Amino acid sequence: MLTPASDAPGRACPFAPDELDRLAAELEHGGAEATVRWAMESFHPHLRLACSFGGAGGMVLLQLALQVRPDVHVFVLDTGLLFPETYALIDEVERRYEVRVERARPPLTLEEQAARHGDALWERDPDRCCALRKVGPNAEALGGDVRAWLTAIRREQTENRGGTRAVEWNEKLGLVKVSPLVGWSERDAWRYLAEHDVPHNPLLDRGYASLGCWPCTRPVAPGEDSRAGRWAGFGKTECGLHT
Repeated sequence: MLTPASDAPGRACPFAPDELDRLAAELEHGGAEATVRWAMESFHPHLRLACSFGGAGGMVLLQLALQVRPDVHVFVLDTGLLFPETYALIDEVERRYEVRVERARPPLTLEEQAARHGDALWERDPDRCCALRKVGPNAEALGGDVRAWLTAIRREQTENRGGTRAVEWNEKLGLVKVSPLVGWSERDAWRYLAEHDVPHNPLLDRGYASLGCWPCTRPVAPGEDSRAGRWAGFGKTECGLHT
């Protein structure tokens, strides 16, 4: 069990490099459930679970975490631009699992952002919009005495995520980043949802493969990459949270 460190970036990784390498290999070999349990035992209550409520993997991770600790701290980046179906799923999860989901919101409302940066910033500079409405609020949600960040990212999702390990040190945020599903496939995630009767975003049944904000997300065509529906026309596949 690790003890909480001081707050925020600039603090040192609690593991030596070779220990982190060993942990990453052992945890991935041990499986997602064992990785979640290790994270909870090592860092709770100084741990936060990020869930977008837009993908199958996020719902798998949420189910696994709640089985270990029903009081796990869950947050969603509420950009103000999520699909209605996403907001409805958040409400359903709160009722079904009796868990409170923190809404991590940007400091600027959409109206304030438009006044300062112009209307529909996402159409002109999606990187800037993501920085304001996702990356900043994410850092805020993971600040203070938070020591670890549970994410549902998987290596197969994007080229940028191809080198992700089950546990890593995030220098930018000054915390341990744990990705229990890193080696899972999309098929693995959907199989788990079906076997455990876990709710999912209904838009995933309507041609959407990856969900974010509604202005920047479209369904994907047969044969397209799963991230092709995000920021179409910009050559962008990441919002900046995992880079």
